[in-house]
Amino acid sequence: MTCWLRATRPLTDRLRLQMATDPEQVAALVLRQFQKLPAKRRPQVRDNGLHEWVPLSGIVAERDGVLTCLSLATGMKCLPASKLPLAKGNALHDWHAEVLAIRAFNRYLLDECSSHIQGAASDFIRRREPSEISTDSPQTFAIKDDVKLHMYCSEAPCGDASMELTMAAQDDASPWQVPDSASASVPGAADAETLPGRAYFSQLGVVRRKPARGDAPPTTSKSCSDKLALKQCTSLLSSLVSLLVHPGNAYLATLVLPESQHSAAACERSFSESGRLRALAGARWHGGYRFVPFRVRTTTREFEFSRRSVGTRAGAERIAASNLAAAWTASGVDEGTMGGVLQGRKAFDVRGASLVSRRRMWELAAALTGRLEGDGAELLRRAVDVETYAQVKGGELLADRREAKRIARREGLVGWVVNVGDDGFSRL
Repeated sequence: MTCWLRATRPLTDRLRLQMATDPEQVAALVLRQFQKLPAKRRPQVRDNGLHEWVPLSGIVAERDGVLTCLSLATGMKCLPASKLPLAKGNALHDWHAEVLAIRAFNRYLLDECSSHIQGAASDFIRRREPSEISTDSPQTFAIKDDVKLHMYCSEAPCGDASMELTMAAQDDASPWQVPDSASASVPGAADAETLPGRAYFSQLGVVRRKPARGDAPPTTSKSCSDKLALKQCTSLLSSLVSLLVHPGNAYLATLVLPESQHSAAACERSFSESGRLRALAGARWHGGYRFVPFRVRTTTREFEFSRRSVGTRAGAERIAASNLAAAWTASGVDEGTMGGVLQGRKAFDVRGASLVSRRRMWELAAALTGRLEGDGAELLRRAVDVETYAQVKGGELLADRREAKRIARREGLVGWVVNVGDDGFSRL
């Protein structure tokens, strides 16, 4: 069931809410929807007494003063770089809550497009007019013009936006020295071994990989701070979904964080046009792409399974990160994954592919384009009906998106290391 929330204040306050969305209501809506998930989707207390915690993120749409939770996710792990060739589109690469919530949002959009083709009305997407469609802009659908998108995160995004919080949590908060031999740990690093995680506090504003224990296999998955920063240029849409949905109105308006997880200096440096992305201020590219910095706002609400909440429970002397990730959408997705595949399935098994995995999303997009009619439909079919996933991402229709990413990485996210190894698979 779709979770929604309408302001119940006097008319003047409701109008003011439409101009400046209440972050408390955005947070409350995502937290309320999480509480409706089955108990098996929640962190547990292990047999050895460890209490589990997990981050939560959600995407909320606002239209006509009504807030609707479209997707949410929990999770905090990612796939090692060495395992990417084994994924074959079946395993998720990154299931940190922020990334998984965005993937689930993209699944929601594909589901909405599919329903729209079958005649169902949608509150959030529309079919574009023939006058809007061209060979350079062939998408059949768009997010309605009066829709705003907001995101709630129960933890500060890992990477640059959380460095001050990470430093403050140390016994000695002074920056770590960068050893001479680790010069590759700063922007320009070429592989997972040298892209920094939490290390080297003196290096602020740099691209980082997902943090992990020192003995964990290296990953090339970039931090959530970096991925959210890039989304300000490419929109929330994935490459696959941006073939079908125009990116123009798919940008975040607001990022909501708990007060305890907000560093104004870190967020300004990481996301704003006065920080590391200042060279992108006012940037526009072909295809509807542009630099759209979101506003960071705070909430007093705390997630019941946040590290802070679990750590203060009676009897919770020891806590541990949950290995389970959960994904939910207003279109019917409700699943738990572990190790990047559906809970209970073997690693990399095609039967364990999540509904938000590359394989399942490609399958749905192909089925959807097969039913499309009208201007641009044949272009979209040819873009999706190819031999490998690499051909989808490398297609001509995504050239504008690739250019926006290239410039964003060159001008603001220097040192970005591209994940490679899981794009040669074909649809079954």
